[in-house]
Amino acid sequence: MTRTAIVTGAARGIGAATAIRLAADGYAVAVLDLDAASCAETVAAIEADGGRAIAVGANVADSAAVADAVALVADELGAPTILVNNAGILRDNLLFKMTDDDWDAVLAVHLRGAFLMTRAVQAHQVEAKWGRIVNLSSTSALGNRGQANYAAAKAGMQGFTKTLAIELGRYNVTANSVAPGFIATDMLRQTAERMGITNEQLLEGAAKEIPVGRVGQPEDVAAAVSFFASEAASFVSGQVLYVAGGPKA
Repeated sequence: MTRTAIVTGAARGIGAATAIRLAADGYAVAVLDLDAASCAETVAAIEADGGRAIAVGANVADSAAVADAVALVADELGAPTILVNNAGILRDNLLFKMTDDDWDAVLAVHLRGAFLMTRAVQAHQVEAKWGRIVNLSSTSALGNRGQANYAAAKAGMQGFTKTLAIELGRYNVTANSVAPGFIATDMLRQTAERMGITNEQLLEGAAKEIPVGRVGQPEDVAAAVSFFASEAASFVSGQVLYVAGGPKA
């Protein structure tokens, strides 16, 4: 029996790398993002490698859309028992400049999205008496200037993860969190633009501050998710793993 995984925010970056890695691990993968068309490249990469995947368009902050998306995945790939809550957005600003919408949008996608997706998927996990939930946090959970909304959301993901581990453990469902540090993704290009420097300058500067001397790649994070989703991780739950090239918490 092939297990089915859902990866949110999987059109690009960490989500795409994770979807591709989980497919390589032998799972059928639902590549979920706001727009199904944007997932085509990730699906094609998986299929080219002999894997099985479908593109699913859904706003993770919309309860009805989430219910429909999870039902679609169950119909087309089989009951989803692995969930990676990776969908996220940035609306960075200093607190005094941060708007209500900046705050609400970030909390909605990260936290409400993770809640709605997990609530929908856990029904399949409980029925199967097996499941893996991996939530994407961040080193920003420890605090980061200009990211009050994002830091709060990513710290919230850790508390959410630990509570899921407590509630769902009796059903053989584990919940863990991966907290990436500085990872080279398109999202960081926005940060470079905001800072008025090139992406290369941002990456070079960051690498100097990281003990292992390089910035992370999406595949570094995908490898950690792969472990948490595996049978080998069955006695690991409620944990936060910082994938940051050095100690963080």
